[in-house]
Amino acid sequence: MSISRRSFLKAASGTLAAGAAPALLVSGARAQGVTPITVALTWITNVEYAGLWIGLERGYFREEGLDVKALPGGPNAPAPLVTVAAGKAQIGYANWFPFLDALSKGNDFVLIGHTFPVSPLGILSLAAKPILKPADLVGAKILAQGPTERTAVEAVLALNNLPKQVSFIPTGFSPEPLLSKQGEGYTAFVTNQSITLENMGLARGKDFHFVSFDELGYRAYASGLFTSRQMLQERRGQVVGFMRALVRGWNDNQKDPALAPKLVLTKYGVDLGLNAKQQMRQNELQLALMKNPRAPQKRILELDRESITGPMYAAARAAGRSSPPPVEKIADFGVMEEVYRTLRS
Repeated sequence: MSISRRSFLKAASGTLAAGAAPALLVSGARAQGVTPITVALTWITNVEYAGLWIGLERGYFREEGLDVKALPGGPNAPAPLVTVAAGKAQIGYANWFPFLDALSKGNDFVLIGHTFPVSPLGILSLAAKPILKPADLVGAKILAQGPTERTAVEAVLALNNLPKQVSFIPTGFSPEPLLSKQGEGYTAFVTNQSITLENMGLARGKDFHFVSFDELGYRAYASGLFTSRQMLQERRGQVVGFMRALVRGWNDNQKDPALAPKLVLTKYGVDLGLNAKQQMRQNELQLALMKNPRAPQKRILELDRESITGPMYAAARAAGRSSPPPVEKIADFGVMEEVYRTLRS
């Protein structure tokens, strides 16, 4: 079964509690010599979090003295930004625009790393009327899953100095409305809905097309990792340890891409009815998104200052976030620098 995803921050709009303290330590875990850390996911426990599952399974977090618990995301779960603000998690995943919006509400969050420097979000279209470049969006009917996707389309038009002449049609998580030609384009993830079409026997580049928002000019991190400034100040060593274990898990995933799908299907996502073929394909596609083509020297999960202050800030301004905070206020580049100084092979 292919399950799609989107940001659910809208449902929690206005509920972020600024300055909430991190959750208290659990005495039982302290007695075992490990410190609990809860991480809030943006989506279900599938292969998108391959490095996390491998790190848990191979004891990398335990080696750092951490007892890590993952809170699944999804349509019935609060956004990680809300969960961390409420003190129910210490580390969370978030995408760029929701992260900036949370900061604007007074939350003192800090970006410490990212999973995908190239976002998997983009536009699916059919061969009869392909959407391959920004100008193809002008006058098009776009099936959009939510406000984050609509904002991305509008940012693409603004960044390319094109008129915002586009019609949005609310839609669900399946690309079937696109197949029935209810719209010319469908906001989708290359790691999800494009696989759905492949599994239906359709060929990418022939029967359908996918173009990422990155290719269309809107370039921003996806699945960024953040924490509160209080957490970073008071428990920095544990944050570094968490990220170090996570990097080790992702490194292992690159060496053996079949491992994480197996862990998801047999343990971490065993009750979700996930499809083995889909999870394998998703992992294959997401590995290609983990290298920043504009900063090839950067390593897995490592932030790039120029990417943030350049195209990501430009996208924010194009989407109406006129005054992004100074990068030193919202990102800590030292966490990943320390990770790689101390990382064991």
